[in-house]
Amino acid sequence: MSRPPVFDAHLHIIDPRFPLVANQGYLPPAFTCADYRVQTEPLGVAGGAVVSGSFQGFDQGYLLDALRQLGSGYVGVTQLPESVTDAEILALDRAGVRAVRFNVRRGGSADLQDLERLAARVHALAGWHIELYIDSVDLAGLDARLRRLPALSIDHLGLSRAGFPALLRLVEHGARVKATGFGRVDLDVRQALREIAAINPDALLFGTDLPSTRAPRPFSSADLGLVQETLGEPLARRVLFENALAFYRPRVLPSA
Repeated sequence: MSRPPVFDAHLHIIDPRFPLVANQGYLPPAFTCADYRVQTEPLGVAGGAVVSGSFQGFDQGYLLDALRQLGSGYVGVTQLPESVTDAEILALDRAGVRAVRFNVRRGGSADLQDLERLAARVHALAGWHIELYIDSVDLAGLDARLRRLPALSIDHLGLSRAGFPALLRLVEHGARVKATGFGRVDLDVRQALREIAAINPDALLFGTDLPSTRAPRPFSSADLGLVQETLGEPLARRVLFENALAFYRPRVLPSA
């Protein structure tokens, strides 16, 4: 089976030239754009989404620099305070930012009390969506609020077997799910991929999660093969490339 191109829907750039804030005592090692290119060169990565981590807080400097280095096939997922101005949102959109992340699991982002208001603002202004890093066991209590969001994705398959039914209910209502962080989860990845794709074949967005900060098992190129073997063609092509390309809308569409 030939491998389709990849739009990497979840990657982190950690550049020590920019501010880092210890999160729960943790500061990550450097992982620059050059490091990312070296690791992904054999994988057929054609574009991707640079995601702000808890340890980067509300700093936009690293993200804007990373987007300039990686090129217009890449987009940004940032963390913003509720106090952000419309002009700041629009300037970030022009630079390639496409989403706001709420890091429920680790912090470093805006509070959930600001979720609906900020989600409505960024979607109305720039068509952005919301990304949640959250254990799916916590989704049930947020279900009604999350269904009201204009557009939503959830990181790392929701992490938890126990909360997976709540995740599937959100997929039924249009939520996307990142097929990322396979070394972070406590569920059967193959079964999770099949169940999500059966509900909505557009829902799954593959990403490397490089450099896999704090993951019990880091990303491996075998994770790409797992997606292909589990889903087969042409569904694997959608999950590895087409779904994320349509969802993130990079400034220049990477070629297939």
